[in-house]
Amino acid sequence: MRLFAFGIGYSAQALIETHRSQWSRIAGTVRRRDKAEHLRRDGIAAFVLDDRADERALFEEIRRADAILISAPPTAEGDPVLTRFGDSISSAAHCAWIGYLSTTGVYGDHGGAWVDEQTPPHPQSRSSVQRLAAEQAWLALGGMTESPVHIFRLTGIYGPGRNVLIQLAQGTARRIQNPGQVFNRIHVEDIAATLAASLQRPRAGAIYNVTDDEPAPQQDVVAYAARLAGVEPPPEIAFEVADLSPMARTFYGENKRVSNRLIRSELDVGLRYPTYREGLRALHEAGEFAQAA
Repeated sequence: MRLFAFGIGYSAQALIETHRSQWSRIAGTVRRRDKAEHLRRDGIAAFVLDDRADERALFEEIRRADAILISAPPTAEGDPVLTRFGDSISSAAHCAWIGYLSTTGVYGDHGGAWVDEQTPPHPQSRSSVQRLAAEQAWLALGGMTESPVHIFRLTGIYGPGRNVLIQLAQGTARRIQNPGQVFNRIHVEDIAATLAASLQRPRAGAIYNVTDDEPAPQQDVVAYAARLAGVEPPPEIAFEVADLSPMARTFYGENKRVSNRLIRSELDVGLRYPTYREGLRALHEAGEFAQAA
């Protein structure tokens, strides 16, 4: 089975690393030449996206793929993968699965209420509007080509090398207090497990929320990580006076609880890290705080 990943980033690499044995060949795109060279040494056919020198080989890898994963973000002009590679993807005769990584930001704000895959999207930020448009474009491609397209709406991603323990060690963690607000999170290994389960049970047009069991306030997660690390948590900062970027302020302006019932019932996914506590404990035991301090 041949996998092609548009954007071999954090989530795509987790899928590759944890389910490597199921692929006879792995190929994909990156933006930096040094990363491409590193991946090639690891047996992955990596192509620098803006380098047209190997374009013929790149298009051939796409056409021969059995599964295609897209984690590259859209832009104001649309989805760059579809714009440049849509015809090649459509002609991938053996492709039995296409997965597009999106965001639960497409639901917008629900005042802390629960949302699931049946909740109508109502994106508020510009990036979430672009994500929803990209979802619709990919589903339309699936409808035209009869390729089974799957949408995975992710919550806040964390895992090795990307977590609040490292932020605490580096002195960059903040506790933003916004009363009543909660977020969901998802460990990158559980993203990989969900993608792998979908590959085994493809369903054309499927949309899945990929998230943990417990929406929680951001300040509680930081405080728990501080207890694990044996350090004082940073002081709480009121949302109204916090120095936040426009994107971060939009993020904190949304409040919802995201259900993961569908990935459990349909894909039989059993989360390894059902809440932030299991995830952070495992990361702390692996030395994430100590190594970053």
